[in-house]
Amino acid sequence: MVELKMPPFDAGAFLASAGLGRKIVQLKPEQAFFVQGNAADSIFYLQQGRAKLTVVSTNGKEATITLLGDGDFVGEESLAAVGGMRMATATAITACTALKIEREEMIRVMHEEHTFSDLFLSFLLARSMRVQADLVDQLFNSSEKRLARILLLMAEFGKPGHAQTMIPKISQETLAEMIGTTRSRVSFFMNRFRKLGFIQYNGGIHVHKSLLNVVLLDQLPDRNAAKPPIQGTPPAES
Repeated sequence: MVELKMPPFDAGAFLASAGLGRKIVQLKPEQAFFVQGNAADSIFYLQQGRAKLTVVSTNGKEATITLLGDGDFVGEESLAAVGGMRMATATAITACTALKIEREEMIRVMHEEHTFSDLFLSFLLARSMRVQADLVDQLFNSSEKRLARILLLMAEFGKPGHAQTMIPKISQETLAEMIGTTRSRVSFFMNRFRKLGFIQYNGGIHVHKSLLNVVLLDQLPDRNAAKPPIQGTPPAES
């Protein structure tokens, strides 16, 4: 009797298609994947689109934690414990296509398929390093430099073939939340970047490679003029 061998597990195919315990969902801009405080019973894999992760404090103040793009998982807190709660809200910025994986199915495939668990572990490590880099950026860099870094990350610089990339429309309020400053400062810095040729507006934000000089080489003319005046208070370094 010939024993039939199962084909090797294909992580890419698993994440690209619906199946037992997983389904493909379509979200419109501003539609939520899940909401803070709801039951954490599934994890999402973003196949296409852009999204953001936000938290709301007890006094109602909202902050954007991070932006999400193709190939990101979101909602991994659902794997921690049965009956857990969502710690944040995930919302689509553009139209999104995502694979929703039920908690039990995600745990099963992680236990049974080492190629998938390796892939997921690599994602978690990369996210951890990103969070650490964000903290260092928040502690030591000016708000203008933090904005430049966020724009470059959204444009996915560093990937092959990305000489200059279009970012979907994103509000200045969201950018301000992410870098820890005010919308008026973001507006000032964005106009400054545009005048210096680092970005263009054309249905979205077109980021040029020259913006890397702001982050890597700190090459920005007239540094002392980089911050808009704040009425009624002395100028302060961010």
